Amino acid sequence: MPRYLLIGLCLLAPLAQATSETSPANDNDLAYSLGASLGERLRQEVPGLQLDALVDGLRQAYQGEPPRIAKSRMQAILQQHDEQANAAAEQAQVDKLQTAEKRFMATERAGAGVHELPEGILYSELVSGTGAQPKASGSVQVRYVGKLPDGTVFDQNQQPQWFKLDSVIEGWQVALPRMKAGSKWRLVIPSAQAYGADGAGDLIAPYTPLVFEIELIAVAD
Repeated sequence: MPRYLLIGLCLLAPLAQATSETSPANDNDLAYSLGASLGERLRQEVPGLQLDALVDGLRQAYQGEPPRIAKSRMQAILQQHDEQANAAAEQAQVDKLQTAEKRFMATERAGAGVHELPEGILYSELVSGTGAQPKASGSVQVRYVGKLPDGTVFDQNQQPQWFKLDSVIEGWQVALPRMKAGSKWRLVIPSAQAYGADGAGDLIAPYTPLVFEIELIAVAD
């Protein structure tokens, strides 16, 4: 075959394909495309549908025929489905967050010099202290930095600040009475001893463990 003829055929092939793809759609192609688009979305969002019933409902509604199920019942069915779908999505998100927390806590637990309190709080002593230990009903003066698992600082105070121990998160209430004034600890607090399933607004997501570096400066009754 002459070389110039072969080149001409190669140029015609993509042109023919482009013409086919951009040619005006007929009614059948449009209907099929709409059905395929709807089917793809339903396959992802509602797997396991009975296709015969789906097509039957679509046909009757499109043609304006009376539905075989009362509208009130259809609304109740759809509402129940939405509630179940939302609950499943929320549970999937909870499972994801809890899995991430368990993985993070396991990694932290394996670190050098890390100790674990009975409540699952992890600590490592950065600076030893020799002063008094706080009472559970007392007050503490501290400097601290609070971080999320990814290292983002969500709270810090480098100026000494007083807190009543019974007014802070449970993780602090558990750990600080074990510290001595003058010490500095790194704490990894499970979400159950922090803000739990509720989180703290947009700042701290549910089931988020928190990391603190706390310097205990002074204690008071």
